[in-house]
Amino acid sequence: MNISCERCKSQFRIPDEKLSSTKAASFLCPKCKNRISVGPLKKKDQNGPAKPAKEILFDEIDAETELDEYDASERPFDFIEEEGKTALICETDEKILQKVTNVLTLMEYNITIVKTDRGALKKMRYHNYDLILVNENFNTTDPDFNKVLIYLERQKMDLRRNVFVAMISHRFRTMDHMMALNKSVNIIINIKNIDDIGKILSRGITDADLFFRLFREQLKETGRV
Repeated sequence: MNISCERCKSQFRIPDEKLSSTKAASFLCPKCKNRISVGPLKKKDQNGPAKPAKEILFDEIDAETELDEYDASERPFDFIEEEGKTALICETDEKILQKVTNVLTLMEYNITIVKTDRGALKKMRYHNYDLILVNENFNTTDPDFNKVLIYLERQKMDLRRNVFVAMISHRFRTMDHMMALNKSVNIIINIKNIDDIGKILSRGITDADLFFRLFREQLKETGRV
């Protein structure tokens, strides 16, 4: 669906699958921050199979990230040098959190810990993290509807490829590449292998750096960047 901002006249396109056929959605204009409302998707505009009843709608995700103003107290990296690496941890289990924090500290990451999905979405809105580690069960009873993972999945590719996302899982095996692709993350770490998270992350980050280095070189050779 094509829409426009009444205030600044900017034009936007929202994929139909992000709109509901039963209720209106709304979001903030990226340019002027005006609230834009979009009515329910008309039946004739719907394509493809029906969405699951539990689908998290576009307006729900946006509502979690909306802020009236930018609170300077929420800018923890103002003092960090440009070369500093940053990591966001979305985990509530204290034992897992301690192990993850120790490993990332040794890897020289500047760490931010959040306890709620709302807190995570607010942080990601104002900061570009080098690494995001999220438990698939973070603030949800259904890991397939994890708001943090949904937010990351919907990011533009030019932004998403600059972030290494690791998902802690109780369901999938460590370094299951096909499932990682399915979940739009870089690597999966099974909870049973949490003691080896340092080695797993190091290998995953190295592989990702190599892949995207070759990818960027290919873009340059074909004149696409």
